[in-house]
Amino acid sequence: MDYRFATADVFTDRPFGGNQLAVIPDATGLDDAQMLSIAREFNYSESVFVLPPADPSNTRRLRIFTPGEEIPFAGHPTVGAAFVLASLGEIALEGAETRIIFEEKIGPVPVLIRAVDGKPVFSQLSVAKLPEIGPPPPSRNVLAEILSLQPNDFLGGTTAAQGVSCGLPFLLVPLRDRETVTRARVRMDRFEETVAHYWAPNVMVFSRDAEGEGVDVHARVFVPELAVPEDPATGSAAAALGGYLAARESYADGTRRWVIEQGIEMGRPSRLEVEADKAGGKVSAVRVGGSSVMISRGTISVP
Repeated sequence: MDYRFATADVFTDRPFGGNQLAVIPDATGLDDAQMLSIAREFNYSESVFVLPPADPSNTRRLRIFTPGEEIPFAGHPTVGAAFVLASLGEIALEGAETRIIFEEKIGPVPVLIRAVDGKPVFSQLSVAKLPEIGPPPPSRNVLAEILSLQPNDFLGGTTAAQGVSCGLPFLLVPLRDRETVTRARVRMDRFEETVAHYWAPNVMVFSRDAEGEGVDVHARVFVPELAVPEDPATGSAAAALGGYLAARESYADGTRRWVIEQGIEMGRPSRLEVEADKAGGKVSAVRVGGSSVMISRGTISVP
């Protein structure tokens, strides 16, 4: 049977940047094995399968697959699916801003779509799960072995590595500068012996000396446990990082914003915009958004 698909580049405003995404706008009739096979065929970091919502008051139900397995939540498939469905006319735009809700395995995920002249230009998710802090991570010496770096390349104290999850757990690893981030290389033997068994087996390395103008963070993300050696733009990691940074910055209430650049080392520059709200000194909301670009449309034959 033939199924329609569209592909988009997410967290970028130009083709062939950002993170590639395959969207099946109507995946009705596909079973788990078929969805996984399609995700492996596209071989992007994630593919997203759109279904009718279980609750008719919500917009759509999303199932998200890496080439390795289904995951409960991911940022670029959520943001990208909203953009693609609006671009295809599957979601009706309601002026400059349209608010929808996607059902994902993590729970209902609110999404904002901004439009100009009736066309979507930006989409932003609000996390269904506020930042959760994991157990103590591996030591600096172990992380240095895993990432082919030296122990003094890592920050410590209040800016030390930490596991954080907004639905998908990431080990956030601050490094001393952008050049160190670029040098990082995952040693799979040491990774499989250590971080693969940690609460957060997905790794984001980052520094605060970004390359782009108006950018706050330079980052790379490695997700080998989900068959994604390196990811060019990772909304779920950006959400976790927003929680990490908000907890460490001194504002008590209100909203703080950061811009993250990712994918530069892969030749797919990406820009992720993160917001975190605090109320009573605690993180009360995290949002991640960005632009997307339509790339292709077609049909895929599924046995």
